[in-house]
Amino acid sequence: MNPRTGNPAHRAFTLVELVVATALTAFVLGAAYACMLAGFSTRKTIEPRSDRFQAARVTLGLLTADLRSACPMHKGPEFLGSPGTEGTVPTGKLDFATHHFTPRREGEGDYACVSWFVEDDPATGQSVLWRRRSPGIGPDPLTGGQREEILRPVEGFDLEFYDGLDWYQTWGDPNGRAKQESSFRDRPNLVGMPTAVRITLSLPGEPGSESADGTPPPPLVFEAVVKIAVDSTGGSSPGANSGGSGSNQNPAAAPEGAPPQF
Repeated sequence: MNPRTGNPAHRAFTLVELVVATALTAFVLGAAYACMLAGFSTRKTIEPRSDRFQAARVTLGLLTADLRSACPMHKGPEFLGSPGTEGTVPTGKLDFATHHFTPRREGEGDYACVSWFVEDDPATGQSVLWRRRSPGIGPDPLTGGQREEILRPVEGFDLEFYDGLDWYQTWGDPNGRAKQESSFRDRPNLVGMPTAVRITLSLPGEPGSESADGTPPPPLVFEAVVKIAVDSTGGSSPGANSGGSGSNQNPAAAPEGAPPQF
């Protein structure tokens, strides 16, 4: 009896129909599995890059906020910036005072001495970016306070300083020798506050993107230029909430021929 024309209770698929249905099901499942693997692979590649982009944005945001509220330190040099190296990593170091600080204890104000620097972690060998903050007026603005880890690992933390005309690799004189000079005309980067700071932050490249010969991927480089509002006396401008000298003059503007607007 033909199963398609006999008793309905005895109807069933033919062998050909079963084979075709099985093949179609296997094809659909295989395509879905391939799409799922591609999604996981893409996520695995994008997530580290996205995390590093986010970490760089947060780091530059913190440093930008500190610099925009910068003011002269209460003792010694007003502002210090110097290049250096930590292991094989080119680094810079910043020392200045800022009003970007929220008091947490009785007797504290919004003034704090701040340092940004890179140090190697001996346990992991990674270069770590740190921030030190010392609230209040102490005997030595370059020491004390507490430090916090900001970012790891870093492959570069380069700093440049602008006086309104030129860019410099260093700023300030940590030994105080500038006070003994009769003129600062040819050394404007030894005293006062810079007009702007250019920050170049380098992070390791994307993992798994090494070349065939094992060469590591190029680093991810992030750059920011932060303008510091200063008055004509070199102090911090009151308009920037920095508690400077109290002058009502407008912040100094860069002369004609200066770098792009900040």
